[in-house]
Amino acid sequence: MLITDTGRSYLSLWVGVAVVVAAVAGIFLYYSKEAPEKDPSGKPYLRVVPTEAKLKSRLSDIQYHVMRENGSETAFQNKYWDNFSPGLYVDLITGEPLFSSLDKFDSKLGRPSFTKPISPDVVMEKPDNSFEMQRIEVRTVRSNSHLGHVFSDGPPPTGRRYAVNSAALRFVPLESLHSEGYAEFLPLFRPAQSPPPSATTPGTK
Repeated sequence: MLITDTGRSYLSLWVGVAVVVAAVAGIFLYYSKEAPEKDPSGKPYLRVVPTEAKLKSRLSDIQYHVMRENGSETAFQNKYWDNFSPGLYVDLITGEPLFSSLDKFDSKLGRPSFTKPISPDVVMEKPDNSFEMQRIEVRTVRSNSHLGHVFSDGPPPTGRRYAVNSAALRFVPLESLHSEGYAEFLPLFRPAQSPPPSATTPGTK
């Protein structure tokens, strides 16, 4: 059967359409599989916890080792131990704010150290008797990830030292809080206003 020029044109058109559809479908499937899913709570910064298989592929070796295998980073050789810029430290997996730079201090031990979490509801503490030591482990509530340990040798006002692995965190600088959906935490970084002086009636003390 002879194929006319018109037939060849239609065939080429349909082949082109099929290629475009296949490419779009491939891109959609790729991003639907790889992009973190938003949490149903409606918080713009929160993401659901993916499957372990997805975490294994998304996290670096040290991130997975720390967060899912209760590992530890090397002191003074981690991302945030000497970072003192203003901002939030959030869960690497879910994006939930865990610690604030306002509560960070230099423990001289080469790890990010905080006097308290941003809220007691975002972390949990549990006994850790590994390596023949008695410690208190700190984990995230939402993603159940290992963060580090808490000790009772911290500075005032809490007297606590939350020693956290950088690999479990992502730092969101103050200037990026609004654009990344963390605007509700901006008031934390505004200086407290002094109350106005009390009014006095002339001639009275």
